[in-house]
Amino acid sequence: MNSKPAERPVGAPVKNWVSPARPSGETLAGQHVLLEPLSAERHAALLYRAYAGEDHVWDYLPYGPFSSASQYHRWVRDSEGKADPYFFAVKGLAQEQWVGVASFLRINPEAGSIEVGHINFSPALQRTPAATEAIFLMMQWAFHAGYRRFEWKCDALNGPSRRAAQRLGLSYEGVFRQATIVKGRNRDTAWFAAIDAEWPALKEAFEAWLSPRNFDAHGQQKERLGDLTRLVRVASDPTL
Repeated sequence: MNSKPAERPVGAPVKNWVSPARPSGETLAGQHVLLEPLSAERHAALLYRAYAGEDHVWDYLPYGPFSSASQYHRWVRDSEGKADPYFFAVKGLAQEQWVGVASFLRINPEAGSIEVGHINFSPALQRTPAATEAIFLMMQWAFHAGYRRFEWKCDALNGPSRRAAQRLGLSYEGVFRQATIVKGRNRDTAWFAAIDAEWPALKEAFEAWLSPRNFDAHGQQKERLGDLTRLVRVASDPTL
């Protein structure tokens, strides 16, 4: 005698789903930073200068360091205008200089997922409010456009990147072992992400941290962003 199988769990319906648009020509502006689509003509020479003598910034990227300005110019020229990865140049407004690069990649509007990556912030941008605001602006664009999931993936050996992801409120999702080979070396990849349900609380945390009221006369933060985002994260990186 056949018995009716037990009802199995399925995912919650995603009602009225409309695929979001892909990034295309946006300029993202904040109080500390400006992001505009990467251009060899506008940005390559100035970015090369910002990275000069800092070869370590390329350690976890699949390209670089570049031996000459012309070599870097060719890389930017080949990268600009692509739909995925979609690159931005990052300008620090305090110094009025182009000081970094970041991109959207693995853009999947049908699933509502988008990743931030190819992050290469020069020493002039690292560990500044402008660096935090750059990622905030990209996250804000993604969720406001209608994406459901904002991803951050990095080499599992890249401790600063793992700390940055957690500080920014992205939840730890595990390590994909032997995920790829980069520059002839094994790469295990650590995954972090935030989802749209978490965005309102994360946005509030970012805005509170970026507020001028959160910094004293010497530019020192009063509250740490990681403390503001801690309650939003559903899982923390066990290595930190």
